[in-house]
Amino acid sequence: MLELIDLRNKNKDFELDNLRDRELKVSKKVLDSVNHIIESVKDKKDTAIKEFTTRFDKVFIEKFEIPQETFKECLEEVEEDFLKALIEAKNNIYNYHKYQKSNGYFMTDKDGVFKGQRVIPLEKVGVYVPGGSASYPSSVLMNVVPAKIAGVSEIIMVTPPTKDGVLNKYVAAAAYIAGVDRVFTVGGAQAIAALAYGTETIPKVDKIVGPGNIYVATAKRLVYGIVDIDMIAGPSEILVIADENANPDYIAGDLLSQAEHDSLSSAILVTTSKKIYDKVCLSIQNQIINSPRKSIIEESLKNYGKAFLCNNLEECIKLSNRIAPEHLEIMTEKPMELLDEVKNAGSVFLGYYTPEAVGDYFGGTNHVLPTNGTSRFFSPLSVDSFIKKSSFLYYSKEALSLHGNKIIELAEKEGLDAHANSIRLRL
Repeated sequence: MLELIDLRNKNKDFELDNLRDRELKVSKKVLDSVNHIIESVKDKKDTAIKEFTTRFDKVFIEKFEIPQETFKECLEEVEEDFLKALIEAKNNIYNYHKYQKSNGYFMTDKDGVFKGQRVIPLEKVGVYVPGGSASYPSSVLMNVVPAKIAGVSEIIMVTPPTKDGVLNKYVAAAAYIAGVDRVFTVGGAQAIAALAYGTETIPKVDKIVGPGNIYVATAKRLVYGIVDIDMIAGPSEILVIADENANPDYIAGDLLSQAEHDSLSSAILVTTSKKIYDKVCLSIQNQIINSPRKSIIEESLKNYGKAFLCNNLEECIKLSNRIAPEHLEIMTEKPMELLDEVKNAGSVFLGYYTPEAVGDYFGGTNHVLPTNGTSRFFSPLSVDSFIKKSSFLYYSKEALSLHGNKIIELAEKEGLDAHANSIRLRL
């Protein structure tokens, strides 16, 4: 089930192209379709939104906005156990992210100069939540809670309507718990276009966050620059580092938790034990027998399921850093001893009893993570994703007199005489 690559006692290299190529490439058909949708929404606004919703979601909606009292009422409709779990998950996410909030700083010099940096929350943020036949209340919490902590003034949520043209009750409950300000039952590329350019009903925002299909991802890519976006998320991926004492059933279960997403998902085992590899492969076969997503899992593992055998855990970590996975599980007896060696990973899950699913739903760390090796330079969604920074500077007359000639010298060497003259006028 997992292609075995034995790196022990060999000067053997391998290519990552197969994994890197998983990123969804945008076909001309998709690109043309999304461009048409964006231009239509820019031109016809709400009228275009209604047309596309009718065409793609097979439902006509006259009013897209869901009143606050409506999604508050959904709290009464969801199961009590779900609501309790949702509230506790929200609290965990809040308590983790609150430490990310940063303040500006102020500096003074003795010669009449002061300067500093301000940290300013974005005013309006749009959150895209996938929907339709599925529901993703966890995505609501992960995107909205950090924005609230940052101090975003208004959070606008868009999500595809159900077949009945209403809002999924679990998503609605999460929106209320998280503190979403306005909710619109609009999905697809048309929702992204509406958030980027604004319509008669849907306000223009400063940033768009949240996952979506290839049409949503392409729309986000095309409107970037008009608004900011979080990231272009690729297929999901997991890498598990396991020692000889790890439970093969746990490993198999965690690999499958990502492989079931879609056929482009990647599941990788890195271990020092051939016995563990053999047992994991057997466990995978046993666990997927009755899986409703068996065909997707088999396709995913066939194309992107891999297992690497290394001489020691140090080599396992080096290999993981090269792959730079979205999710990294360290299933060893002493995982904390390895944590400092991890340089590239979206999120790290430590020990035998911390499956990646804990982070997806409940643990508090964010599940919006860099994929496709981009954890080498990107970070998870955080409070920092919803702020901007602005500098300020003050020079007194005395300070400019003291330093003005130095500034003139620098400006003249760059051939910018007007810059230099703006200083001369004041000296």
